[in-house]
This record gives sequence, structure tokens and C-alpha cells, in this order.
Amino acid sequence: MLVKDKLEAVLNVGLRVPSIMLLEVLYRWDVSSFFQKIQRSSLNNNPLFQYKYLALYLHYVGYILSLVLLTLPRQHLVKLYLYVLTALLLFAGHQVSRDYVRSELDSGYEGPLYLEALSMNRFSTALIAQLVVCTLCSCVMQTKRIWLFSAHLLPLVARLCLVPLETIVFINRFAMIFTGLEVIYFLASNLLVPYNLAKTAYRELVQVVEVYGLLALGMSLWNQLVLPVLFMCFWLVLFALQIYTYFSSRDKPTSRERLLFLFLTSIAECCSTPYSLLGLVFTVSFVALGVLTLCKFYLQGYRAFMNDNTMHRGMTEGITLLILAVQTGLIELQVIHRAFLLSIILFIVVASILQSMLEIADPIVLALGASRDKSLWKHFRAVSLCLFLLVFPAYMAYMICQFFHMDFWLLIIISSSILTSLQVLGTLLIYILFMVEEVRKEPVQNMDDVIYYVNGTYRLLEFLVALVVVAYGVSETVFGEWTVMGSTIIFIHSYYNVWLRAQLGWQSFLMRRDAVNKIKSLPTASDLQLEQYNDICAICYQDMKSAVITPCSHFFHAGCLKKWLYVQETCPLCHKQLKSQSQPANATAAPAQDILPANPNPAEAGQGEPVASVAEGNKTVTQNGVPVEESQARSSSSHANPDPEPEGQAEEAGPSQGSGESCLRHRQPQQSASCPEAASSTACAADLQLELQRSASPCCL
Repeated sequence: MLVKDKLEAVLNVGLRVPSIMLLEVLYRWDVSSFFQKIQRSSLNNNPLFQYKYLALYLHYVGYILSLVLLTLPRQHLVKLYLYVLTALLLFAGHQVSRDYVRSELDSGYEGPLYLEALSMNRFSTALIAQLVVCTLCSCVMQTKRIWLFSAHLLPLVARLCLVPLETIVFINRFAMIFTGLEVIYFLASNLLVPYNLAKTAYRELVQVVEVYGLLALGMSLWNQLVLPVLFMCFWLVLFALQIYTYFSSRDKPTSRERLLFLFLTSIAECCSTPYSLLGLVFTVSFVALGVLTLCKFYLQGYRAFMNDNTMHRGMTEGITLLILAVQTGLIELQVIHRAFLLSIILFIVVASILQSMLEIADPIVLALGASRDKSLWKHFRAVSLCLFLLVFPAYMAYMICQFFHMDFWLLIIISSSILTSLQVLGTLLIYILFMVEEVRKEPVQNMDDVIYYVNGTYRLLEFLVALVVVAYGVSETVFGEWTVMGSTIIFIHSYYNVWLRAQLGWQSFLMRRDAVNKIKSLPTASDLQLEQYNDICAICYQDMKSAVITPCSHFFHAGCLKKWLYVQETCPLCHKQLKSQSQPANATAAPAQDILPANPNPAEAGQGEPVASVAEGNKTVTQNGVPVEESQARSSSSHANPDPEPEGQAEEAGPSQGSGESCLRHRQPQQSASCPEAASSTACAADLQLELQRSASPCCL
């Protein structure tokens, strides 16, 4: 079934290509100039060419028939082609009979065939050809009445019966008339078939429009006719015919420069009508999609096609070509001018394809550099593709500058290639930094800052390139020729490529500066606190030799927390807002002492050494088995802490803690200072009820 479906799909496309070819011919055919040539020739007195308006109507009828053939259902289209093939076979059979009769008249021999070898050879060849034609017609029409297609055998039968040659000529004419009458009878008997087919199609279209709407009808026709593939096949056939015509008319070999010019002029010849332009658009779209698919396959192998739900990205390049062609009036230009304009448009399309390739390669290359994959072949493919995307756009920009004079429009086109090379350079530098970190087997200090500086550098270069383009366009507008289109492009380029780039860059700088200020304002954990904490960083899962403490009493690496603050200004664990704190220089150790006070005399509190309890997924420091925030929040109750915290600090470390601290408090083997043995069970039950009410907190995971 799969082979049958593929064959039907091929037939669905292949059988509709001639209808578009007919539309192309009708569009190129200038009826007025054709009749002017007829009037200057000897055919002017022919009655057939006297009715000019009738021929014009037939020209429009040809358009209608072509559109009908284009939209005809596949089953009826196959039937129609079988009828046309049968008519061609019958015509070929009569051509064979006519040639045989003419050769017999030229020889003048009227005796028995077996007495002359040449006559016998001519007869045998013509008989075999006519039998093949009859058999093929019977097979195509799926009928056993082979006599319906054997009228062209009458001259051969008459020659076998020794009929005079002059009589054979009349018999051949009778055979042709008989076959023509058969064709006319067949057409007359099926005269209402097109009307019934059109009536049925109209009813179905009305039903679809009433139920689903015009958009659904258009999508259905688009899918049934497979228009992108259809127009691509039509354009490829047209381009192949153009190349064949050129090489068949030349005897000398063509140089390399001539081949490039031939390529451009052939493409220009094959986009002189709206139909061929659409064919070129879809062809470029499929070529772009193929290049991007090969790029993904080169980088990832067969894994690139697993769960690949990406859209048809090549359509972007096709639409770009169509917009530029319509905007510049491509099909209205002469062939030479069209070829030069096409070279610029194709340069833009290739630059867009290279940018799409970079969008595919950038995350793959960076992920490969950050991973621990030791495959040299994968790294070679990634680096080689990046080097290609680095060199080839620059080479294209150099070549386009050699052929054309520099102006504002050309500078915009070249700037896209320059930006692609700059982006690839930034990707390669970050990849090299990742590889250096991998070779060193230990994290590089301030790696995120280095990557930020690399990204910032090439972003700054991109901004400078866009600024140069705008400055050149403004100077050309002021001192040269002013146009509305040029001013509009300058304004759009200034807004999107200059103003938005500068705004995003400044916002990124401010975010990093605020993150650095927040990190500097947080207290640094002492060695004793790190020893009592005895856990890893919740962001990078690495041991902590140094850490900062958030206002919600969570420990993190300063660098890790700074990366987090680039994204959002909340604690990674409890999502409490981290506000910048303005405090004196000697305030670094004070909050740490408040959070984890050292108890010089454990006997006074009836406890041993302070216990550091950590909830799973929520690193919270406790004081003598009681969370700091809990003990501070309950300092005014009957379980008062003899050494309360200041008011301001108690507010900061208030109800932001999760449920894990209370759970761990009731699980401690020692008695809490805030919950002694003499306390009633009612207080513990109240704590448990409070714990259940706060169980939805994200800190207790």
C-alpha cells in the first residue's frame, strides 16, 4: 500500500504539470503581435485568420481549460490522459499507414509482396507497427473490441490483396475518415460528462463552504493539489528545458564565468511569468529546507530526525524572494537586468539560509562544548560548520562588493552577512572557553563574567555595524537623493537594529550591576557556620568553601546566586524577594552572628552544642534545635527567648520559612529552649496545627 500511495502521489503531481506549462505558454503568447505577423505574411487571406476576436476568445478558453485540468480530480485526470494517449496512438497509426502508402507509390511495384524483398520488408515493418498500435489502444481503453482501433490496417490489407496503388490511396483516406468519425462519436456520447462533473464539483464546493468556510476550502485544495511540490516540479522542468536548449545550440565549451552567467540568465528566463516566479519561490523554499536538514544531519546524525516537529523553515526564504521580486518588478525587466537583480535577491536568500543554519548550530555547538562528550568526530563537525559559517558569509560580502557599486541598499545586504560572521565568532569563543574549562578539570573562576564579556563584545560590534549602516543611509539621504522608501528603511533599521539593541544591552548591564550589588550586600558565612551547615549549594550541587546568606537564612555560592539574580530577584528555594541592603562595612559578620550565635556555655540553656538542622531541599539554620525565624516570631509568647533578636531583623526573618523547620523541631532528640518539657501538650498541638496550615509552602519539599 505504501508503494501504491507513493505512485498515486507522483501521478497526482506529474499529471498536473502540463496544465501549468500550458498556462505558461498562454501567458507568454502575445496574441496581438501574432496577428500582426499574420497580416504581414501570405496567410493574411486565409479565412481562419480573419476572425481575430474569435481567436482571442479561444485564448481565454485555453486559460479556462488549463485551470480545469489543474483542479480536476486524479481519477478523471487519469481517464482524460488515457483518452488523449489513445488519440495519439491512432494518429501515429495513420501516420505509419500514410508513410507506407507513400513509399509504395514511390517504388511503383504492384506485384506480389513475396516476390520482392524490399516490398516485403516495408509491409512487415508497417504491419508490426500497426498491430502494436492496435494492442496498445485496446489495453489503454480496457476493451477487447480491437477492431475499433484497426481502421489504419485497411491499406495494408488492400496491398496484400494486390489492389492497385491508386485505390490504396483512397482506402487510406477512408480509414482516416472512419477513425475521425469514431472520435467524434465518442466525444458526442460524452459531451455532458464535463457538465455533470462541473455540477457535482460545484455542489461539493458549496457544501464545504457552508460547513467549514472558505479557508478550509483553500487548505483542502492546497493539500489535494500539493501546490508547492507541483510548482517546484514545473519550474525544474522549465529550467531543464532552458539548459538543454542552450547547450544543444552551442558547439564550443563554456568557461567557468560563462557557466555562472548561464546559470543566472537561465533562472532569469524561467521567472518571466507569475507561474514561473511561483515555481522559483517554491523551489528556493525546498532547497533552503534541504540545506537546513543537511545541516542538522551533519551536526547530529540520525538523531536530528527523531521527534522533529519543526515547521517548514525554508518557507521564510521563499517568501523573502517573492516579496523582493514583487517589490522590484522582477518579471517586467529585460533578461539581462533581471539576471543582475536576481543575483542580489539570491544573495539575500543565501544570507537568510546561513542565518538559519547558525540558529540550528548555535545551541548544538554550545551544548557540545558544555558537555563531557569525548567524541572527536562530533567536535570536528561542530567546529567545521562554524568555520564555514564564519568564512563563507564574509567571502560572499567581498564578492558582491566586487560586482556592484556600494550604496545604502547594498550595505544593508552586506551587513547581514557581517553580523552572521560576528555571531559565529562569539559562539566559537564561548565553545573554546567551555573546552578550556573541561581540560582543566575544575571550574574557571568568574566564567560567567568572561562569557558575558564575550557576548557583550560581539553584541557591541553588531550594534556598531548597525550604527554604521544607519549613518551611511542618513548621509546618503541628506547629501544624495531623498526617497520615501529609503527614509522608511532607515527609520525601521534605526528602531529595530540600533535603538532596541542599545536598550536591551543597557538593561542587561543594569541587571548585572544590580545582581552584583545585591551579592555584595549579603552577609558572608563564616567557617563555623559552613561547618555547622555542612551541605552543598542548592544551585550547583557542589561543596561550599565560601557562601553568602540570604535574608531568609539560605546558603548559596556567591557566583551561583549571582547567576540566579540575573534571571529573577527571588530566593531560589523559598522565592522570597531579595532586596538590596545598605549597611556599614563591618556589618558582614554581624548578621552571621545573629543567625548562628556561638553558645560559650551550653549548660546555661540545658543543651549541648548547637544543632544545625536542614530540611530536605530547604537549607535552614536553627539555633539550639529551633529555627531562628520561628524562635524570633514567637519571642513574645510564653516560650519567650531570653535573648531576642532586634525588631528589624525579626521582621526580615519572619514567616518566610517553610514547613520543614517545624517538622524537624519536633523530631530533635534534645529539648528545645522554646519548647521545654514542662510545657503543655496543647502548645505542641498548636504548633502541629500551624505546621499543617503552612504545609503548602515551597520550602518543604
